[in-house]
Amino acid sequence: MVESENTYGERVSRLVGWGHWFAFFNIIAAMLIGTRYISQSPWPETLLGQFYLAVSWVGHFGFLVFALYLLVLFPLTFLVPSRKLFRFLAVCFATIGLTVLLIDTQLYFKLNLHLTPVVWEVLFSDNSKTTTNDLQHLFVLLPLIFAMEIGLSEWVWRKQRRLSHKHIGRPLATIFFISFITSHLLYVWSDASLYTPVTSQKSNFPLSYPMTAKSFMERHGLFNRDDYLKRLHEKQTHKSVLVNYPLEPIKFDRRINPLNILVVSVNNLRADMLSKKYMPMATTFAEDNLNFSNHYSSSNDMFGIFGLFYGLPSSYASSIKVQGTLPVLLDTLENQKYNFGLFSGNNFSDPLYAETIFRGLPLNHTPFTKDASRDEQTIDNWSKWVANQSGRWFSYLELTTVQEFDAPKNSFGKSTQDKLKNNYELSVEAADHEIGQLIKKAYEMGLMDSTIVVITSNHGTEFNETNTNSWGSNTNYSQYQLKVPMIIHWPGKVAADYTQRTSHLDFSVTLLQDLLGVSSNPHDYSSGQNLFDENKRRWILAGDARELALVTKNQTTVIDKFGNFKVFDNNYHRLPDTNPTLPVLMQGLTELKRFYSKDN
Repeated sequence: MVESENTYGERVSRLVGWGHWFAFFNIIAAMLIGTRYISQSPWPETLLGQFYLAVSWVGHFGFLVFALYLLVLFPLTFLVPSRKLFRFLAVCFATIGLTVLLIDTQLYFKLNLHLTPVVWEVLFSDNSKTTTNDLQHLFVLLPLIFAMEIGLSEWVWRKQRRLSHKHIGRPLATIFFISFITSHLLYVWSDASLYTPVTSQKSNFPLSYPMTAKSFMERHGLFNRDDYLKRLHEKQTHKSVLVNYPLEPIKFDRRINPLNILVVSVNNLRADMLSKKYMPMATTFAEDNLNFSNHYSSSNDMFGIFGLFYGLPSSYASSIKVQGTLPVLLDTLENQKYNFGLFSGNNFSDPLYAETIFRGLPLNHTPFTKDASRDEQTIDNWSKWVANQSGRWFSYLELTTVQEFDAPKNSFGKSTQDKLKNNYELSVEAADHEIGQLIKKAYEMGLMDSTIVVITSNHGTEFNETNTNSWGSNTNYSQYQLKVPMIIHWPGKVAADYTQRTSHLDFSVTLLQDLLGVSSNPHDYSSGQNLFDENKRRWILAGDARELALVTKNQTTVIDKFGNFKVFDNNYHRLPDTNPTLPVLMQGLTELKRFYSKDN
C-alpha cells in the first residue's frame, strides 16, 4: 500500500513538472502566433504605448495559456492514471488551442473581430466554397501542429530533469507575472487619464479584458469623475479616428460633360409613394426619364444624405466631420469652377449640412413668410438664384413638406395608424405639387437641356407595416425606411426603368465618372458603384454609427459593432435560426474599416 502511494506521488510530481514546461513552450508558440495581431494593428506612436504593447503581449499570452493549463490539464494530472494518456490528452488540447488561435488571427485580419460563439456559429455554418477555401489552409496546419506538439511532449519529457536543474523556471514565471501585472496597472492609469495610445489597444488580443478601477480610485480620492467626463467630452469633440478619403489622388482621363446639376431631396419620402395615386407629376417625370425603382438609402436617418454625397457608410461621418473633408464630388465641382446654390425648406436646421457635407460652402437662407409653404418659397428663391447664374452650377434643394407633415389634419381612418398615414399621404401629394412647380420652372427657364435633375430622399418612413412597433424612421432597416425614389433627368440619355438594386452610395460615383471625367477606380473614393452598372450585386450597405445592415436579395442582416447579428426576411420578420452568409458578412465589415487611416 505504501509502495503504491509513493508511485502515485512520483507520477503526479513528474507530470506536474512536465506540464509546467509543456505549458511554457506553448506560451512561446502562442506569443509567436500572436505577432499576427500586432502586425494587423496600428503601431503605437508613443514610447509608452509601445512599452504597453510589449508587456501586454508577454503578459496576456503567458496568463492565457497558463490559466488554461491550470483549469484543464492540471486537474487531469490527479485523475488520469496513465502518463502516456495524460500526455496525449495534453497534446490534443494544445493542438486545438493553437489552431483556434490561428483561426482567430485570420478572423482578426479579415473582419477585425475575435472569435465569439456568434461568430463561430456563422463561420462554420456557412457552406460556401469561399469560406471553405479561406479556412482550408489553416486546417491543413492542424496535423503539423499536432506533430509539433507530440515532438515537444517527448522532448520535454526527456529533458525535464535537465531543464529543472537550470533553475530558470522561477525567473521566467516572474517575467510573465510582472508583465501581466504591469500591463493591467498601466491600463488602469491610461483609462483614467484617457491615454489613447494604450486604451486603443484594448481589443488587440483575444479574451483580453484590461482592468479598470475608476470607482476604486474615486473612493480613495485618486480620481475626479467630473474632470474625467469633461476631458472625455473634449476628446470626443476634438479627436476622432481620421480617414483616408480618397484612398488615392483622383485622376481625370475622361471627357467632361458640361452640365449643371440640380439635386432635390424630398425628405422622408418612401419609394412606394411614387405612384399615379399620390405623386402623379413626379411619376410622369420618372416615366419620361431614368427611374431607379429598386433604390435604397444608405441609412434610415438623416445620414442618408451623407452617403449620397460622400459615397461612404454613415460610420465614417464623425471622423469626416472632425477632419473637415468635403465630399470628393463637391470638391471636384469646386475645382471645376461650379457655382453652388444650396437651399432648404427649413434653412438647413440639421447641423449635418453646415458642419459636414457643405462645410465652408454658402448656405442660402430664405426669409420665410406665411403667404405660402416654406418649400414653395424655397423654390422661388432658388429660381431667382438660377436666373443670375452665368457659368456652370450645382444646386441642392431640401424640401421638407413630407418631413414636417405640413398638411391639414384629417379624420380619415379609424385607427391612429390610418390617421398618421393618411396625413402623410396628403403631405406627399403637397410635395408632388411642389415638385411639379419646380419642374415647370426649370422648363420655362430653359434648363432641362443643360441640367441633370435628381429627385430622391434622405430615407423612408414606416407606419408599423412590419408589425414591430416601428414608426417613422431610424427604428429598423426594413424596405419602408430604406427604399426611396431615385429619378434622374440626364440630357442625352434615353428614358429607362432600372430595376437592379442601387444605393445612395452609387450616386457620387455616377456623376464623377459620367459627368466630371474621373477615371479613378471607384474603390478609391466610394463604397458604391455606377448607378448604370446593371450587374447584380450581392448586397446593399446601409446603417449608422451603431449598426450595419446588409441587404441581400432575400434577407437583411443587421450586425452591431461587437459582431452580434440578427437576420430578417424581406418583410423584416426575424429569422432566429438563420445565419448570415459569411462572405457577405466579411465584405460588409471590411467596408466599414477600409477608409480608416492605419496610423490612428
